[in-house]
Amino acid sequence: MAEWLQVEDIAYTWPGQAQRCLDGLYFSARQGEKVFIAGASGSGKSTFLNLLAGILRPQRGRIVIGGTAVHELGARALDRFRARHVGLVFQAFNLIPFLDVETNIRLASHFNEGRRVAGKEIAALLHKLRLDPALARRRASELSVGQQQRVAVARALVNRPQLLVADEPTSALDADSQQAFMELLMSMSGEYGATVLFVSHDQRLSARFDRVVELAALQASAVAGGR
Repeated sequence: MAEWLQVEDIAYTWPGQAQRCLDGLYFSARQGEKVFIAGASGSGKSTFLNLLAGILRPQRGRIVIGGTAVHELGARALDRFRARHVGLVFQAFNLIPFLDVETNIRLASHFNEGRRVAGKEIAALLHKLRLDPALARRRASELSVGQQQRVAVARALVNRPQLLVADEPTSALDADSQQAFMELLMSMSGEYGATVLFVSHDQRLSARFDRVVELAALQASAVAGGR
């Protein structure tokens, strides 16, 4: 199967730092592949995901996703690409606390022109994630940590992304909740045929993935000072 995601020789240095966070990194993944990204704290795992999602731009190298040269896109085109093709799940969830659940989920389609998300579609997605659809009218701040996490996944999946990036999404959960969450995440991403890139310090979760890669092994030279 042809490589659907290609990363070639990317480099990134955080502002104010002399040493590169990532340097000469190469990576590829097939469409629908689920990849666990491992690495020491500070090795640049979060930076790598942010580069793939288009939140950060590499200072060198190429990122091609589904035939689109993401590193060449302008700001508005990059926003549209991310809205249409990329789902994001982060450790802090990044929900807006004073907005209700439905509005938080709809925000993911803000830049996805032509994509209108019906209330019944959101209700169905919440149901699949084992959340009461009645929660759609509750403020994010009123939810438990586990509920907020599932709402964050609903927001990531509402546009049926081709690429799902998840950065330490289970760190606030106990072991039982972790396992339940992982089952939902894998089944839902499989339903959409999404390529999944998942970062976690918990190596026990890696058994659920098609492949485990060490971030340091992807780079032409190991560089300290990452994030």
